[in-house]
Amino acid sequence: MIEDSLTPPYYAVVFSTVLSDDIEGYAEMAEKMEILAKQQEGYLGIESARAEIGITVSYWKSLEAITVWKNNIEHTEAREIGREKWYKKYRLRICKVEREYGFEQ
Repeated sequence: MIEDSLTPPYYAVVFSTVLSDDIEGYAEMAEKMEILAKQQEGYLGIESARAEIGITVSYWKSLEAITVWKNNIEHTEAREIGREKWYKKYRLRICKVEREYGFEQ
């Protein structure tokens, strides 16, 4: 789903991943993290796609909200498992969205 109800300015956390061969438990943890993120103050939405590279973009009201999410204990534990088991590589980028536009038919 494309998030189309956001009003700039807001922040986007772009999480790009390449999975390892051992992804047992990955889908369940990703779903759990999405549910948990939705409960966080300042959370605005999420978009995700996976092919050879997975890209998940979460949207937040502020840098402070992103920091609180980063430091959430369950999220920290999931990150550690990801580094140890699920990811060959990942990159995280935090961007300020100042303007947006789109098209819908």
